[in-house]
This record gives sequence, C-alpha cells and structure tokens, in this order.
Amino acid sequence: MNMTSCSIAGVMLRNPVIMASGTFGYGREYAAYYPLSELGGIATKGLTLHPRSGNPGVRVWETSSGMMNSVGLENPGVDAFISRELDWMLEQDTAVLVNLGGGTLEEYIEGAMRIDTACRERYRADGKLPVLLELNISCPNVKEGGMAFGIETEQARQVIRAVRAVTQLPLVVKLSPNARDIVEMACMCEAEGADAISLINTVLAMKIDILSRRSIFHQPYAGLSGPAIKPIALRMVHQTAKAVSIPVIGMGGITSAEDAIEFVMAGATAIQVGTWNFVNPRAGAELAAGIADWMQREGVASLDEIRGIV
Repeated sequence: MNMTSCSIAGVMLRNPVIMASGTFGYGREYAAYYPLSELGGIATKGLTLHPRSGNPGVRVWETSSGMMNSVGLENPGVDAFISRELDWMLEQDTAVLVNLGGGTLEEYIEGAMRIDTACRERYRADGKLPVLLELNISCPNVKEGGMAFGIETEQARQVIRAVRAVTQLPLVVKLSPNARDIVEMACMCEAEGADAISLINTVLAMKIDILSRRSIFHQPYAGLSGPAIKPIALRMVHQTAKAVSIPVIGMGGITSAEDAIEFVMAGATAIQVGTWNFVNPRAGAELAAGIADWMQREGVASLDEIRGIV
C-alpha cells in the first residue's frame, strides 16, 4: 500500500480521489488528459434501468460560486452501459462505482440485478473486481407523487433492503442533503446492510430570469454544486462519520487538496470531485498529487493518522 491508499468495503483505492457521478461520463473523454489509473476511482454517469432523454431546456447554469444542473438523469440505460462501457472502464486500473437510480422500487431491483450479474461474469481469476454499486436514492418516486426516495428514512429503507437482497457487490448509498435527518438516514443505511455512505448530493436551488419572469429551468428547481455547498457538505460528512462505523465518502465543493484533507479530517475515508472537473479537466490527477504532497510536507504517513481527528 502507498501512503494515500484507502479501502472501501474491501475494494482498495490507490488514493482517495473518486470522480463524482454525472461529472466525468465514463472516463473516456478525460483519459485524453491523464491516465485514469492515477485516480482512486470513477463513479459512472447516473444510470437507470431504461434509457432517459433527460430534461428539456436549460440544463446547466453557472453561479458566482458553483453551478446548478437540471440534466434529468439523461443516460443510455443499464443494458447499454454494460455492453458499451463496463469492460472499457474495468481496463483502466481504477475502482468503478456504478451509480444507479430509479423511478420505482422495481426499477432499482431490476437494475441492480443486471449490474450484479454483469459484474460477476467479469470477475478476475483471483475473485476480486474493483466495482461498487452506488445507489442514488435522490431520485423521485414516480408512484408516490415525485418525492425523492432519499427524503424519508422509511421509504429509503425499502429501496436499500430490496437492493441489498439482490446484489453481492459492495453497496454504497448516496445520500441527499434534503433528507429530513441525514444522521438517521445514514444509520438506517448501515443497519440495512450498506457497506459505505456517500454524501452529499446537490442542494435544491433556483434561478429566476427577471425578464421572462420565470425560472430558467424547465423544472423550477435544480441541483446546486460547487464551492458554495462545501461548508454544508463538510458539516454533514462530519455528523455522519461520527454516527456510523462504515466508510463515508465525502463530496461537495472540493477544489483543492486542502479541501480534500478537510473532508478526511471530518471523517471521510475517500472523497468525490464533481464540479471542479468542468473547470479543470486535470482536476483528479492534480488533487491526488496534491494530497500526497501535503502528506509528505506534514509528515503524515497514512490517511488513517488524520481521518476523523476533528
């Protein structure tokens, strides 16, 4: 193991830097800028069982300290991902987090089963495969009037319990900052068999065009990410890491190695980087190198020495 390595549910990462879902595609475009093996891992674009065309109209809006997005989970569907992207990603010598969402409980279950089967068919001879299933429970439950699965603990419990029953992959549950009680939600995830928690997803936000006198987005609200949400994310990661014994993957506004170190000190085992990829296409490699440089300067031999010290 090197000084920056860490482990999530038995999957070893060479460093704690994971590219966040929806900001890195499947890695093909960014591979032109640096070897993806320099990363700890890549979270795929958010997948659903069936293809989705996403939201009409404006999808991305830059703010003074971040960005808002209303992409609407545009994706080719689970089967297309398996046939077109999975093998290529596994060749990149970095961990893969397959991000799965759904509009109904049945879609989550079927999607998880197909991903699990595809991954088990690709297990290496030594029985190890660097793949985790990241469950996005921020998706709207279409059978319950559109409220996200991840808002109410009991509704989220149904999804996690059902998915845990149909997959042997390490299960990471991605939490919404809009949950009624983020700590209660995280504790429930652990109790239902989640192997790790990732947080936070984007914060619900809005932008109004004062000339047309309406929201600029087709859906009135959008997800805010970037430096504006970092203090909120850091607080929630700290609260969650204190409450659970499983690994926590922290994200929200990370733009520097110093930001990443803050999340580790707050208790995160690893971190995810999202919005910064749009600003700097070499963000992942530079953050990984920056973390190693900081550790050398500070005489920190392992991230375990500083994890959760605050």
